[in-house]
Amino acid sequence: MTELEGRAPYRLLTGLVIPRPIAWVSTVDEQGRANLAPHSFFTVASGDPPIVQFTSVGRKDTLRNVEATGEFVVNLVPHALLEPMNATAARVGPEVDEFGLAGLTPAPSQQVRPPRVAETPAALECTVHEVIPVGDSVLVLGRVVAAVVDEAMLDGDRPAEERLDPVGRLSGSRYVTYGRTVNLGRPGVPGTTS
Repeated sequence: MTELEGRAPYRLLTGLVIPRPIAWVSTVDEQGRANLAPHSFFTVASGDPPIVQFTSVGRKDTLRNVEATGEFVVNLVPHALLEPMNATAARVGPEVDEFGLAGLTPAPSQQVRPPRVAETPAALECTVHEVIPVGDSVLVLGRVVAAVVDEAMLDGDRPAEERLDPVGRLSGSRYVTYGRTVNLGRPGVPGTTS
């Protein structure tokens, strides 16, 4: 094995840690201007309290807005919104409305100022729990204060992933769409009864 230098660690990590869910984060700046951008370092940090996390690789408008206002919304990216999501990844100034750029509709959130994407089947409204610098990036932890989920996406009280049809990020410019799943029950511990 050789030392990883330059962009090699980033390319290796983003090629091995796959597929990655996408946090399509909407924010507003201090003037109330909306921003919408995808972040492919995203996961759940805690179930109780409900906390999600995304990473800003470098200092971007999303991070500046989160730090200034303490709020953001994570919008789900279904396959049907792959192209609009990609449009919002354009490097544009803070004065550019990415909702308009991508032909999307901002919808009022229930608990926070940033709008959600009206076209998405699910969105998590968050307040900042903690912001942590990590190397060349910043980890943003957000407490989920409201979840907006289209009832057609639910199977009882649980989201049905085949209906949500989520998109995941691979390396480079590649994405993966929802496909075949395998259902495996958790094995019991040998020598115990359940």
